[in-house]
Amino acid sequence: MSANTTYVIAGGGLAAARAAETLREEGFDGTVVVLAAEHHLPYERPVLSKGFMLGEKDLASATVLPLDWWDEHDVDLRTGALVTALDPVARTVTLADGTAVSYDRLLVATGSRARRLDVPGADLDGVHTLRDREDAAAIRAALTTKRPVVVVGAGWIGLEVAAAARAAGCDVTVIEPAEQPLLRVMGPTVGALFADLHRAHGVDLRLGTEVDRITGTDGVVTAVRTADGDEIAAACVVVGIGADPQVDWAIAAGLAGDGAVDVDAALRTSDPTIFAAGDVAAVDHPVLEGRVRVEHWANAQNTGPAAARSMLDQDVSFDRLPYFFTDQYDLGMEYVGHLEDATSAEVVLRGDVSELAYVAFWLVDGVVRAAMHVNQWDDGVEPLKPLIGTRVPPERLADPGVALTDLAD
Repeated sequence: MSANTTYVIAGGGLAAARAAETLREEGFDGTVVVLAAEHHLPYERPVLSKGFMLGEKDLASATVLPLDWWDEHDVDLRTGALVTALDPVARTVTLADGTAVSYDRLLVATGSRARRLDVPGADLDGVHTLRDREDAAAIRAALTTKRPVVVVGAGWIGLEVAAAARAAGCDVTVIEPAEQPLLRVMGPTVGALFADLHRAHGVDLRLGTEVDRITGTDGVVTAVRTADGDEIAAACVVVGIGADPQVDWAIAAGLAGDGAVDVDAALRTSDPTIFAAGDVAAVDHPVLEGRVRVEHWANAQNTGPAAARSMLDQDVSFDRLPYFFTDQYDLGMEYVGHLEDATSAEVVLRGDVSELAYVAFWLVDGVVRAAMHVNQWDDGVEPLKPLIGTRVPPERLADPGVALTDLAD
């Protein structure tokens, strides 16, 4: 590969760092420029809502590659470098300060931004989203005061923060407009199990209602009012209502996608010199038979290296199954597969739900599309992977007498 070639990576998270690392591992000797919007070394985000929020890990533990790695591998890491525009004809990206950076090939790996709550009072001090290190530090500091916490949204971030807040000794209320937590990703049956889990640990779940306004005194939050007219005391409000890909500038430049960047199985966009990885990439998945966009850790961990190899003209077909995990109270879970909407899927449970020791399968038209284990660490997630995309009779899935490793037979 020519030493005069410049590969630019727009983004400063896990996918970007792994892509830069892979380029060097694969022998690319050209210029590598990484444009990180944050003023930090690239870091992993799961620790923000898990280990750090529980007080078990520090933020430094999230760093992907140490500072000396970037120097030793001659990678030009620019922090505080926010990309705001793309010119595919001139092959340049423009930063917020007006600097233009030229590329021969470009990787878009800018991640997502947390959605904001659009209600009166959402800008009061003490109202937080959780996306970056500063967010996590502010929320963690609030939890140590043991004052009341309101979480808006019963998705993964919201529930993990709720669990951490309860562990810290805070009174916690969760407000969610759906009828169950995690309804779209887990469906009503498993969503109800997570509702039971949080209620058993003292969380006040307010389901089927929304936030009407947030109130405060002297610019600081004091309460949240619901659409039902209830007023809930709050010294800290955490908004976890989802995230949106940070790709406005890429879409404006003509890269195809509906709110994200469409890529083929090689993670290449409609422009053969531009690739995408991580949260922003909607991948034409060769196994799941459709376009898939996933925001979880494993997707960034795996698409970053795959995109780097594709940039080097290696034969790449990204066929890894989506995977994520969570830890809440005494529940540890791993999930594999993908469903755009789990509410209409058939759910099969296997094991002892009351003891938090079970496996769940989601079937669509008789085909297993996703599976999850809870606290089944002897087997883990590996025997579930071969089942995705296969037909297994529900009664066989539910039978603990049939080994997981035999289900795909």
